[in-house]
Amino acid sequence: MVKREIVVIDEEKCNGCGLCIPNCPEGALQIIDGKARLVSDLFCDGLGACVGHCPQDAIKIEEREAETYDERKVMENIVKCGDNTIKAHLKHLKDHGEDDYYNTALDYLKEKGIKIPKEDSKNLLPCGCPGSSVMDLRDKKTTSGTNIELDSELRQWPVQLMLVPPNAPYFDNANLLISADCVPFAYANFHQDFLRGKVLIVGCPKLDDIEFYKEKLTAIIKSNNIKSITLVNMVVPCCFGLQHAIEEAIKDSGKTIPLKQSIISIDGRKN
Repeated sequence: MVKREIVVIDEEKCNGCGLCIPNCPEGALQIIDGKARLVSDLFCDGLGACVGHCPQDAIKIEEREAETYDERKVMENIVKCGDNTIKAHLKHLKDHGEDDYYNTALDYLKEKGIKIPKEDSKNLLPCGCPGSSVMDLRDKKTTSGTNIELDSELRQWPVQLMLVPPNAPYFDNANLLISADCVPFAYANFHQDFLRGKVLIVGCPKLDDIEFYKEKLTAIIKSNNIKSITLVNMVVPCCFGLQHAIEEAIKDSGKTIPLKQSIISIDGRKN
């Protein structure tokens, strides 16, 4: 154990939005039981890339006894996530002037025979968010038929959470489907497997105001007899803010509503 700077999370302030997760390419943070947690001192470099992305001001840097940061162990996790995460991590080290860690990371890549990725500003956003990583899936094999016309299962309008009125008549006695807005594009059987017989709300917890989401959902639940809620979100970390908003809305409404969740992979599989 050595005394060094490391992140500390105020659980009272943390709302589990997950915005800190993609901004920690080292993998030191995870959402566990609805809160951001530091899962290992070994992975936290103490540079605080996650701090500025916390809307609740729940993450601070403190000096305390902690296990020594291990760049090689971090790289074991980093390389599993692909080129864009490697780029984000290397950029993170360079931006903070951590030349020793940077060189250790390069040495690790060379030892493992892993090509050192070139910086590509077109493909990598400054945050290094895995949900924004560019992926080319054009070689993916599909088994879809052709010339098959299916009926839409959509039974109301509008569908965007930012637009739906809480007192819309279709909400009363509804089985509610809340979907991240990327899901219907990734999951081919969205209408048949999820939407049939449900009232739809879609939204993006990364691009919209998650606090507004929680307040809007609370109003919808309070104003109507919602029979059940089904959540479908993508596997990327930033998408899980939607889960927290729904759970908080149910809690704030004072009602007990069954919540079922499905998670969709980027290549369109239901987990």
